[in-house]
Amino acid sequence: SKEVPKWNTISISGYHIREAGSTAAQEVGFTLADGIAYVDAAIKAGLNVDDFAGQLSFFFNAHNDLLEEVAKYRSARRLWARIMKERFGAKKEKSLMLRFHTQTAGSTLTAQQVDNNIVRVTIQTLAAVLGGTQSLHTNSRDEALALPNENSVRTALRTQQIVAYESGVANTIDPLAGSYYVESLTDQIEKEAEEYIKKIDALGGVTNAIEAGYIQTEIQKSAYRYQQEVEKGERIIVGVNKFKVEEPEPTDLLKIDEKVQQDQIEFLNKIRSQRNNDEVKNKLAELKSAAQSDINLMPFILDAVKVYASIGEICNTLRDVFGEYKEHVII
Repeated sequence: SKEVPKWNTISISGYHIREAGSTAAQEVGFTLADGIAYVDAAIKAGLNVDDFAGQLSFFFNAHNDLLEEVAKYRSARRLWARIMKERFGAKKEKSLMLRFHTQTAGSTLTAQQVDNNIVRVTIQTLAAVLGGTQSLHTNSRDEALALPNENSVRTALRTQQIVAYESGVANTIDPLAGSYYVESLTDQIEKEAEEYIKKIDALGGVTNAIEAGYIQTEIQKSAYRYQQEVEKGERIIVGVNKFKVEEPEPTDLLKIDEKVQQDQIEFLNKIRSQRNNDEVKNKLAELKSAAQSDINLMPFILDAVKVYASIGEICNTLRDVFGEYKEHVII
């Protein structure tokens, strides 16, 4: 907050939580619990909450249930403002704001009838915009099969642009405010998310909750329940368990030439042969020494970059100090 006041220090992500199979309320509860842990850590490091809170940002998923998703974003904003004000004593208005990026849901894309994914992404885009997202990524129609080709990417981009410039939904703030159903859903998701946060607090915080397997288990239960509904036909996925058709093998999928990998390896080897490797070794040693203390690592990382240390070399240096997280497998 002092040296780089305009830098957004972290994007607190709930995207992967939802992709793993969580419900909307779990996505909000678990993501904000993560946010609480980051704020706690910053305060314990000696920072004033109003000096950094305005630079926090979040990253959420957008799923197909349009109104539930709008309510999800609304509840997350409301709950985060209350947490910052009541729990952390934030005073600045900016500190109470939940700024967030949204990406449409990769897990909802189907390999069957891929053009249907354009419609799914459009619904998800509308949900994100109606819910007040600050920025948006729209997935491409063929991502369930491969990296998207150029036409698919352009369609995804045009989906954003048509919603932004032609639909009118971005012309006013919170356009669904006052709807009985949306307000009721907002209250419901906020209440459920708050209950999850209380349970996590009772376990000693989000780190303890993860190590105990609580969060993973809750997500697994939700994912299993969702898949059972699909398998039994209780939840319709168009083109997958209903309205199916025979389709030919797709012919327009993007294929990456393996030469790209070989070219990159050759480029890296060329850099290593031309750089001053003694300088690289020294800068990585300085980075390692700094990582073993509590000083700001960014200047040391930049010094290593300037002498052409690779990302892999820099990361391996930090791994030597911090180790690597191994997830607790919960069954």
